[in-house]
Amino acid sequence: MGVKERQEREREAVSRAILDAARELFVAEGYRNVSIRKIAEKIEYSPAAIYSYFPSKDDIFLALAEEGFRMLFAHAGDRKLADPIDDIRAGFLRLYEFSREHPEYFALMFLDRSVPRISQAWERFGFVGEMKQRINARIQEAIDAGRFPAGTTPPTVFRILMATVHGVATLTLCDRLAPNDDADALARDTLEAALTGLRTGIPQTYQSKCS
Repeated sequence: MGVKERQEREREAVSRAILDAARELFVAEGYRNVSIRKIAEKIEYSPAAIYSYFPSKDDIFLALAEEGFRMLFAHAGDRKLADPIDDIRAGFLRLYEFSREHPEYFALMFLDRSVPRISQAWERFGFVGEMKQRINARIQEAIDAGRFPAGTTPPTVFRILMATVHGVATLTLCDRLAPNDDADALARDTLEAALTGLRTGIPQTYQSKCS
């Protein structure tokens, strides 16, 4: 192994240690309550060393958020199902599965209100917007095929299904379910109930203002 390759590997290892330590601290203590100094202490580095890898605490969060979204979408679009409803169902169940597989990332990305908005670095997160557009396009295909009532809008379906799955994920992560509750079954059933209601044309008082 050459010197340059060894240095790159060492830098990657330190960067990974910083991100892992920061993620644990952010989730345990809340993003607002964690400082660069506290992260440095956890990995026994100086704050100056941390700054040589990440210019700010916000940059550390944004790196973690990018990792999280890329894990969430890792296999999205690998196989397009013939029925758009099946595709939509699978896509939103993936969000719940992500919350179970990577609870720290989910908590940091979706539950901590003190973290910076990813919109401040939107070029970096353009793939998130692209994925949302793909999901909305699939919902539109279902509307065009008569699987949702005429007049249904993709952003409204997206937001309602997002709230449904997010709710079960949050209840599970926050330990708000009964000891013997089957969280996986609850996620499947609430998503199916929301899909069934939307498909049968329940009266809607909510209309998404998002595009």
